[in-house]
Amino acid sequence: MNAPQNEPPSDEWFNWLLHERHGDDSDYALVVRDAVARFVDRVLDGARLVPDMALLDIGTGDGVVGFRAIERLGKNVRVIFTDISAPLLQYTEMLAKRRNTAEQCTFLQCSAENLSAIADSSMDAVVARASVAYVADKMAAFREFYRVLKPGGRMSIAEPIMQDEAFAARALKKAVEARSGQSGDGFLPLLHRWKAAQFPDTEQSCAANPLVNFSERDFLNFARGAGFSEIHLQLAIDVTAPLNRSWDVFLNSSPHPWAPSLQRIFSEQFSPEERRLFESVVRPTVESGKNPTVDRIAYLIAIK
Repeated sequence: MNAPQNEPPSDEWFNWLLHERHGDDSDYALVVRDAVARFVDRVLDGARLVPDMALLDIGTGDGVVGFRAIERLGKNVRVIFTDISAPLLQYTEMLAKRRNTAEQCTFLQCSAENLSAIADSSMDAVVARASVAYVADKMAAFREFYRVLKPGGRMSIAEPIMQDEAFAARALKKAVEARSGQSGDGFLPLLHRWKAAQFPDTEQSCAANPLVNFSERDFLNFARGAGFSEIHLQLAIDVTAPLNRSWDVFLNSSPHPWAPSLQRIFSEQFSPEERRLFESVVRPTVESGKNPTVDRIAYLIAIK
């Protein structure tokens, strides 16, 4: 959804979630919302919601997971919404008041690695969707999830696996370097410039980037290392028809909060001639629907 006119002060998380994720296009925002809803329902299915439970929502964003749990259970659930973004928490609290659910909601500004405001063994379930991926110390986060869960409590998360995007950027970099000094197609360096602006393109930068320096198997090891014993991990890769066929949306959206939009990359890194060449090649693919959507999501369920 689009942010209301009287929205809180922005930060990179708020701006991406409420604006750049869907390129500030209200129609595409609905498409994204419906796509996200499928991930959210699977996360909550994994949490096995029951009446009178206490639910901890990690990296809540705009509250989609916690609010969906409330839709399912009504007044019979207490939700703690956590996020590192103060603007997003303010926004989510405003939504809770609009929904008349604020009394059953608590809002905490904190990182997943430090849930010290939450007592040991106090939560029935810990849920997260596309938030643990951004955490620098994921092992510390998993230890915190284990600590706050009651015995028998469930962790259910769904996180994007973006290593392939970084591998593609690194491959493009190598291809450009291999053709350095040779005449030929001028499009390949532009393609690399775009990808490298959104994903790290060296081994060192990949290792330092929390979004791409892990695999789904690392999640399994984090859960085991934190003490969880009953663990189920599934990597779901879906290649589907493109969610977007609008060039304007393609220009103004970005794949994650740390990535600039293509429009911004154009303005900062491309000459007018380079932009025209890039658009002449890429725009027809976007608008023809030959640019499929690829989702790589790791679903992890574990029991304390």
